[in-house]
Amino acid sequence: MPEPTLYIRGGQQLSGYAQVSGAKNSALALMAGALLSPEPCRLHNVPRLVDIQRMGEILAGMGVKVALHGNILDLDPSHLTSCHAPYELVSQLRASFFAIGPLLVRRGVARIPLPGGCAIGARPVDLHVRGLQKLGATVHIDGGIVNARASKLTGARIYLDYPSVGATETLMMAATGAQGETIIENAAQEPEVADLANFCRAMGAKIRGAGTNTIEIVGTPRLHGTEYTVIPDRIEAGTLLVAAAATRSTITIGPVIPEHLRAAIAKLQEMGLNIREVGVNKLEISPGESRRAVDVETLPYPGFPTDMQAQVMVLAAIAEGDSAIAETVFENRMNHVPELNRMGADIRIKKGVALVRGVSALSGAPVASTDLRAAAALVIAGLAAQGVTEVKNLQHLDRGYEDLEGKLRGLGAQLQRSTEGCPFAGAAAESRRAV
Repeated sequence: MPEPTLYIRGGQQLSGYAQVSGAKNSALALMAGALLSPEPCRLHNVPRLVDIQRMGEILAGMGVKVALHGNILDLDPSHLTSCHAPYELVSQLRASFFAIGPLLVRRGVARIPLPGGCAIGARPVDLHVRGLQKLGATVHIDGGIVNARASKLTGARIYLDYPSVGATETLMMAATGAQGETIIENAAQEPEVADLANFCRAMGAKIRGAGTNTIEIVGTPRLHGTEYTVIPDRIEAGTLLVAAAATRSTITIGPVIPEHLRAAIAKLQEMGLNIREVGVNKLEISPGESRRAVDVETLPYPGFPTDMQAQVMVLAAIAEGDSAIAETVFENRMNHVPELNRMGADIRIKKGVALVRGVSALSGAPVASTDLRAAAALVIAGLAAQGVTEVKNLQHLDRGYEDLEGKLRGLGAQLQRSTEGCPFAGAAAESRRAV
């Protein structure tokens, strides 16, 4: 079967309410965390995504019973039969590496291939490895496989050279089963870290300080099963806000935790957008008099999220004035720039900084996504552009957004996947003439 293309007819104003799904990055970590207990766990508000499916397949390969009903995920790790994750799945999903900590707690041994995921830059596991060694594990890498073993884990003071979310989550989970107290300093403060800590606490773990840069964990000999609800996805929420901003629309989104979106909201307000809380855990965005240029630097939380860099660049491309967007987290996360320029954007990259000169409008064009957030950015660009945009490589989009197209159609957007050409009669030809 040929790969589908997403056709987007731009220029449609959006309106209405969009439901925000559960956080992908949180749900993946919680799935790994479920391995810490020999008892079943139930997760609510789990997004139906390719990455969730892959993580489920990895856990199933270890003997975990996995069942997804709607947005409820049941995990039964009582019969954990394997401590080895298959390379063909781990190579596609970085979050699968999180299982190494829980496996050491449950079985004292783990064999996990070096992880994969989006090609957005080097994301080494050295922080994970050094932290596990501090906890008493023996770790070596052989043939692309990380082999870890520990007859017992012992609490330790661990300082992370960089506040890595993955390392913080891996070590926090391992520390729940270590004897004594573990202190993780310079820990990641992302909401997903706090959500994992809350999940572990619901299982009986003793964790304090998650969400700050110092986390304290006192090991417990055994955790129990639990039922838990995943937090809303702050990146999906931010993506929907930018989609409204790019199309000069007024929409409401929810549920959200506004505190998780403070950095993104601040930048959108700086660009001239009106954002306010309406009701419980809901946000309304509406256009201001103009869209102004803005300078952005991606940083670990609570700074501006790297996962929103591509989306806000689209908005800067059609804002008034010159913007500078610096990517400091992942060195290869500007592969969407040539695709945006194909649509009429004026963006140059100089020493890791995108210099964006605002243009009056973008034009529909054939483009290809290069990673998850680049795919979302191209969808937003297509919504704002004149004519029809054709987005290829949709496997990236499917990794991280639950029915984004359906949600946008519910707001009034015109977009459709097809393997048989543009479904909007005459529009593609008009778009090519415009270019």
